[in-house]
Amino acid sequence: MDHAIWREVLGPKGLSALMDRPLDVICLGRAAVDLYGLQFGGRLEDMQSFAKYLGGSSGNLAAGLGRLGSRTSMLTRVGNEHMGRFVREALATEGVDVSHVVTDPKRLTGLVILGISDRNTFPHIFYRENCADLGIETTDFDRDYIASSRALAITGTHLSTEQSYAVVCQAIDYAERSGTKVILDVDYRPVLWGLTAPGSGDERYIPSDIVTTRIQSIISRCDLLIGTEEEIQIAGGHSDTLKSLRAIRSVSKATIVTKRGPIGCVIFEHAIPASLDDGIAVAGVQIEVLNTLGAGDAFLSGFLHAWLNDEDWATCARYGNACGALVVSRHGCTPAMPTKPELEDYLARSASVPRPDKDARIALLHRASTRRSARSNLCVLAFDHRRQLEEMIVSTEPVAGRIAAFKMLVCDAVQKVAADVAPGTELGIIVDDRYGESVLARMTAMKWWIGRPVEIPGSRPVEFDPRSGMGLPLLEWPASHVVKCLIFYHPGDDLELRLQQERRVRQLHADCVALGRDLLLEVIASSTGLACDEHTVANIQRRFYNLGVYPAWWKLEPQTHAGWQEISQVIEQYDPLCNGVLLLGLDAPEKLLRESFAIAAPFAVCKGFAVGRSIFGDAARQWFAGELDDNAAIELIAGNYARMIAYWRESAAAG
Repeated sequence: MDHAIWREVLGPKGLSALMDRPLDVICLGRAAVDLYGLQFGGRLEDMQSFAKYLGGSSGNLAAGLGRLGSRTSMLTRVGNEHMGRFVREALATEGVDVSHVVTDPKRLTGLVILGISDRNTFPHIFYRENCADLGIETTDFDRDYIASSRALAITGTHLSTEQSYAVVCQAIDYAERSGTKVILDVDYRPVLWGLTAPGSGDERYIPSDIVTTRIQSIISRCDLLIGTEEEIQIAGGHSDTLKSLRAIRSVSKATIVTKRGPIGCVIFEHAIPASLDDGIAVAGVQIEVLNTLGAGDAFLSGFLHAWLNDEDWATCARYGNACGALVVSRHGCTPAMPTKPELEDYLARSASVPRPDKDARIALLHRASTRRSARSNLCVLAFDHRRQLEEMIVSTEPVAGRIAAFKMLVCDAVQKVAADVAPGTELGIIVDDRYGESVLARMTAMKWWIGRPVEIPGSRPVEFDPRSGMGLPLLEWPASHVVKCLIFYHPGDDLELRLQQERRVRQLHADCVALGRDLLLEVIASSTGLACDEHTVANIQRRFYNLGVYPAWWKLEPQTHAGWQEISQVIEQYDPLCNGVLLLGLDAPEKLLRESFAIAAPFAVCKGFAVGRSIFGDAARQWFAGELDDNAAIELIAGNYARMIAYWRESAAAG
């Protein structure tokens, strides 16, 4: 069945007829690494530090669609190096299928260096000479793959070389034979066609008959064409937008979406009218702009997500405009892409939110719905203990070396247990960098759940190690490490003590938010000398939520059934997207911990445990005293840990 017949069968949209396909969109095109300058308001020459993000127009689109819940796949190539692995992992983290992200054996992954000089100037340099994504070949995919998707989204940059152009044409051939809708994002960057100096990456429009001819060679085969006014002009071959639209319409029946920045967009489904405003015009969202880079990719992700759900054109445009507005208010492209919860919240009240980047609710929804560390049945061995282990050593030998050696044995025990752990169980560790630096390096490479303490052991009011302002030290941590902070806190504390602790936790939370780190707040109220009941911990949570502190995780003491009920209600009320609670051990004997697991596990908010001395305490005392050798210590710790996991799984299954 050829493409024309498919159009008759499916109609102008017809996407609902393709709902049984496993994929919604295949994104064919650029996938790269963006290095974004972190200093605003200066020249790119003056920027000193950069943030690394997933980039490339097709990579951004795939991630944006994934965040909105669309079933997305990426068709591209990356280099056989660190940046290529980063691109693949970043896409997978966003829920994108990476089965057709091919590793190129000879080419490097593309890079882009970008900066924000002011609200209108965004210098960027493309490093794409012979890059991996342009090395894509027709053998990287087949017809069945293209037919598995409802739509194929192509980036115009991949029309710029003979090899990638041939790939695009082959993909369209398969799409036509399969009834897969074809979308072209014009994505015109003159520098990527060799039309301007390599350093002029921010140049958006240079007329070119070569580019126009290449684009027009495929637009008759497209169902949807999207571009800015400048991109419509290059596609149509005229410097006047209306003339270009008519030129496009003369060779293509595609629905044309013209993006007009803050004005919004206008859609032309059939004949081109006398005025741009006579199309299906949908006004944009008026906000203060930080960074326009990535706005077009965000627009397309929102537009296509609605389109895939058979929404009308005005709704598609409204989704696209809202996604674009959210992204231009933030730093970066892919990390700024909205998720479905925040998009829906913003759409419901966009008129009253001129600064989405300053809106606390949207910011919380964005953080919570893009967290990297949400788990269930998370069984964590916590051995970030420093003071307790220091007190166990009574000999004159160097303390640091002995404790570091013991922590490596604990790590060996965790890995021993991991080899036989039941499916559906997630393992993790909490370890400090004072004595566990080697453990952290070893475990980070294995992509485990890792928490790291920031508090000085036993401090009350809480003090941070190495200093009270945690921002710069946290910047040195791998982004995957969870920031763990223990406070000994009670609502009945002396007022000055309570306020001092709250100030420090609020600052730590602000640092974590600014640097994109997850915070685990561990609260121990029973050690304060004040009476506790089933309401104490829930009241503590309410207090911190009301102070604007929204931890990704809570680590809490065992509670009664009534206590867990109230804790669950508080989290549901204030932060239903919270990762949940890990149950701490407090050096309790196994029998008591098993009983506390049985009470906690039936509550959905309880995701697992983070237990330490109850697992390794006896082994530590005996090993430091010379009563256990290394292997015996590993066996003892591993046995205790495995039993604790079994207790949790038993309780979770019963619950």
